[in-house]
Amino acid sequence: MNRRVVITGIGAITPVGLTARESWDALVAGKSGIGEITAFDTADFRVKVAAEVKGFDAEAVLGKAEAKHHDRFTQFALVASDEAMKDSGLDAEGAIEPERLGVYIGSGIGGIGTIEEQVERMLKGGPRKISPFFVPMIIANMASGEVSIRQNAKGPTLPVVTACATSTNAIGEAFHAIKAGAADAILAGGAEAAIVPVSIAGFMNARALSTNPDPETACRPFDADRNGFVMGEGACVLVLEELEHAKARGAHIVAEVAGYGNTADAYHITSPDPDASGITRAIKEAVAEAGLDPKEGLYINAHGTSTKLNDSSETKGIKQALGEEAAYAAHISSTKSMTGHMLGATGAVEAMASAYALEHGIIPPTINYKTPDPACDLDYTPNKAQEFDATWALSTSLGFGGHNAVIALRKYEEA
Repeated sequence: MNRRVVITGIGAITPVGLTARESWDALVAGKSGIGEITAFDTADFRVKVAAEVKGFDAEAVLGKAEAKHHDRFTQFALVASDEAMKDSGLDAEGAIEPERLGVYIGSGIGGIGTIEEQVERMLKGGPRKISPFFVPMIIANMASGEVSIRQNAKGPTLPVVTACATSTNAIGEAFHAIKAGAADAILAGGAEAAIVPVSIAGFMNARALSTNPDPETACRPFDADRNGFVMGEGACVLVLEELEHAKARGAHIVAEVAGYGNTADAYHITSPDPDASGITRAIKEAVAEAGLDPKEGLYINAHGTSTKLNDSSETKGIKQALGEEAAYAAHISSTKSMTGHMLGATGAVEAMASAYALEHGIIPPTINYKTPDPACDLDYTPNKAQEFDATWALSTSLGFGGHNAVIALRKYEEA
């Protein structure tokens, strides 16, 4: 069985918007969601900035009781899933059999904010102070579990945990599941809420985060003066659906998912392979499955973290996978320059940007780009969005542990 898979709905909560469309409009406008950290006092921290979600009121959307029993990452996932279902039309009664609707929503870290808060309660008041909801609130699979309950999705459910590659893997695995006939539609994506002291301290001491205190220059992917990533948070959920099922109900189709690559570096727990062999193979796998021809017009939403090693090795991988001629012709950007690095949610947000770029014919920019780096010499769409009638898009993700995930999207046109 080899069924075609399309995107029919998107929901998102990001540092630049509380909906998918609001987030997309902000990305095209080059609007940054990065600012000084407000979630906690950073007086003792070398890191001062992050990309926080602003204006999100979980109680107003979910109700006080339900919001209280979910970590912030699960709150994000639930609200994004509501938007995605509504956007796709699958929220209508009888639109899909529950047993044919799945959920593949991952998180890189899970409920780390709840862990921190509950450990503090126990240290101050003893074990009786720990909430009975503690375990369900922290486990990384709970975004998928809670979304499946909320959306009555009884089909295949597979939370993915591959660090920064999490939601790209989730989308890719959901694509293969639908392609193979295991489901007619799957809610796929990721959620993260790790802007808390212990998480920031851990990444800071691992020397992964930018210590630049200026929100306007802290995150500058592919720029020669980049010095680390900026933490982001939020969620994005895509509805992947079998093409004929979508057409039969008159669904709006944003883009087609056409290929997927999944590899490992087997090199280091945090650093990418300097030979870029893992991401090279992942790109090649996605390109081969999709039958992608970069000469037809290619956009690449790069992982582009603004770290020294990632950006240079990813650039090398793109060249090795596509050949230098195609690599130099491709339109590339890193939307992390605006959203920060949303960890387990980042791949889904970047898949959203890739799908909308194909649908609307515009490439969101890499902002804060000023000083070229000889090791990063491709077209990164610096500072301003560009109109481009792309046929194909690749979205690349690299995660701690050496995980590499790539999805290939195709512009959808009626036959």
